[in-house]
Amino acid sequence: MARYSIGIDLGTTHSAVSYFNLEEGKPRGRAQSMLPIPQLTAPGTVEARPLLPSFLYLPSSQEFPAGSLGLPWNPETGTILGEFARTHGAKVPTRLVSSAKSWLSHPGVDRRAALLPWQAPEEVQRVSPLDASARYLRHLREAWDHTFGARDEAGNALTEQDVIVTVPASFDAAARDLTLEAAKAAGFQNITLLEEPQAALYAWLEAMGENFRKQVQPGEVILVVDVGGGTSDFSVITVRDREGDLELLRVAVGDHILLGGDNMDLALAHTLNQRLTAEGKKLDAWQFNALTYGCRHAKETLYGDPSMDRAPISIPGRGSSLIGGTLRTELTREELDRVLTNGFFPVTAVAELPRTARRTGLAQMALPYAQDPAVSKHLAAFLTRQAQALAASPDAPVDVSGKSFLHPTAVLFNGGVFKAGPLKARVMEVINAWLTADGGKPAKELEGADLDLAVARGAAYYGWVRQGHGLRIRGGTARAYYVGVETAMPAVPGMEPPVKALCVAPFGMEEGTQADVPPQEFGLVTGEPTSFRFFSSSVRRDDKVGSMLEDVDSELASGGLEEVAPIETTMPGQPSAFGDLTPVNLQAAVTEVGTLELRCLEKNGPGRWKLELNVRMKE
Repeated sequence: MARYSIGIDLGTTHSAVSYFNLEEGKPRGRAQSMLPIPQLTAPGTVEARPLLPSFLYLPSSQEFPAGSLGLPWNPETGTILGEFARTHGAKVPTRLVSSAKSWLSHPGVDRRAALLPWQAPEEVQRVSPLDASARYLRHLREAWDHTFGARDEAGNALTEQDVIVTVPASFDAAARDLTLEAAKAAGFQNITLLEEPQAALYAWLEAMGENFRKQVQPGEVILVVDVGGGTSDFSVITVRDREGDLELLRVAVGDHILLGGDNMDLALAHTLNQRLTAEGKKLDAWQFNALTYGCRHAKETLYGDPSMDRAPISIPGRGSSLIGGTLRTELTREELDRVLTNGFFPVTAVAELPRTARRTGLAQMALPYAQDPAVSKHLAAFLTRQAQALAASPDAPVDVSGKSFLHPTAVLFNGGVFKAGPLKARVMEVINAWLTADGGKPAKELEGADLDLAVARGAAYYGWVRQGHGLRIRGGTARAYYVGVETAMPAVPGMEPPVKALCVAPFGMEEGTQADVPPQEFGLVTGEPTSFRFFSSSVRRDDKVGSMLEDVDSELASGGLEEVAPIETTMPGQPSAFGDLTPVNLQAAVTEVGTLELRCLEKNGPGRWKLELNVRMKE
C-alpha cells in the first residue's frame, strides 16, 4: 500500500505537486499539502517554491560558470528548469523551451522528434516535446525524493506512492499515451491519469467538506470552465440522486482548444508593439519576446491591484539606433480591458459560433492555435453541440428539451487566467445572458477554488476518494472509440478501398469492463508493417459495440468523428505471399488504468493479438 497519494499538475505554464497522507486519511491544510519545489532562481541560488514554471532553458557551454546551475540532488546539471529558466529565457528566447504540453498534443508533428525550441538556430541542441515533459516530471520526482528522503524513512520514495498526473479532458488518446510515456521516462511507476476539470471539482469538494451538500443538489448541471496558460477546457458534470446518495456523473467534454493565457500575453504584446511602431520604435524578434514577457507581468500587476491605472514595462535595447538603451512603455487598464476582457471574452449571443476557416492558403507550421480568440464563442459552441447530442440520445442524463443549448446551473472556474476577477465576472455575465434569453434560470458560481493549486490538490485528494472515501465522479470514457476497417472490393485503378469505422468502445464504457464485437468477417494483417486507424467522437452517444459507420469521410468533415493518431506496428505471424488475412473475432476492454485494448482472437486457432490505446483515466 502506498503511503501517499500524489497529485501532479503538469501544466503548460506551471507545474505543481500536492500530496495526501493515505495512512492518516484526515482533512489537509492548504499549505501542508503542497510540495515546495527547489529550483534555480539565479545562478548559484536555489529556492523552494510551490509552483515550478514549465520552462526549460538550454544554455551554451560557456554561458554560466561551472557548478552555478547545480541542484541539491544534481550538482552537475547542464540545463535549467523553472523560475530562472523563464526569467533568463525571456532574454535569450532562442534557447527557451516553452509550451511543451501544447506541442505534446499537436498531432501535426513528430512529438518524439527534437524540435524545441521551435525555429531555434542550428547551434542550439533541441529537445522533443516528450523529452521536455519528461524532464519536468523528473525534476518533480527528484524534488519529492530530496524533500521526503531527507526524513530518512522507508517507503517515502515517489516511486512507491500512488501518483495521479492530470491532463486536459480534451487530450486525445495519443497525447494521453505520450504523457504516460514521459512519466515512465522520468522514473514514475504507478501512474493514473485524471482529467483536469475533474481534479478541479475534487479540490472544490475537499475544500467544502460536507458543506458542499448545501451548494449542489440533485439535478444540478455543473459547468467547469478551465482556461489555463495554453488551453481552454470545458466539461459538464451532473449531480444525481441514486437510492438516496448523491452521485456525480461527467456527461460531456469539449474539444481540444489551444487558447489560453499565452495567447492573451501575445495579444497585449502586439497591441503595445503597434503603439511603439507608430512612435518610430521598431522591435526585433528578440525584443518582441521581451515585450511579451513584460506584458505578462504588467497584466498580473494590474489585475492584482485594481487601484492601478497603468503598469510600466521595460524592454532591453538593441542596435545603434537605440544606443543600447532600454525602451520603456506601459500597459494601461483601458488596454487590458479592451484586449483581454472584450477581445477574449466578448459579450456574444449563444448562436454566435467561433470562426474556424483560415483566411490564407499558406501558413507557418507551428502550434495549431484556435482561429478565433473569443472564448465565449467556443463555450457557446460546446454547450450547443452537447445539447444537440443529448437531445438525440434516448437515455440522456440531462433534460435538454426545448433548450437551444445545454443549461448549466452552476459554474466552477479553473486555470490561472481566472485569477483575474473581471474575466470571471464577464463569463458569468455572458452565460447568464444566454440562460435568460433561452428561458432558463441564472447559474451560480461555485466559489472557493484555489486557481493555481486546485488541479494538483484535487488529483491528490482523488487518490483518497479512489479508496472508497468521499464522492466519486463517474462517467466512463469521455468519447466513443472506433477502429478503421478496410472495405473488401475488387481492385480499381486510382481508387483506394474505402474505410469504415467500427465502434469498439461506446460513450461511457466503464473501466474494468470488456465487450465482444458481434462476429463479422474481419481479417488481420500479420507478419508485415501495417497501420491501424482509430477515431473518436464526443457527440455520438448512442453507438453500440459493433456499430459500423459507412461514410468515415463525411463524419470527419461534419465533426461527428475525429481521427486519433494511428498505431504503426507489425503483428506477429507469418506474412502470406498472396496477402491472405488471418480471420479474427474482436473484443474490446477498458482496463483499470484507462487503456483501451482491442483484442484480435483468431477464429479456429490459438492466435491472440492486442492493440493498446490510452483513452482516459481511472475515475
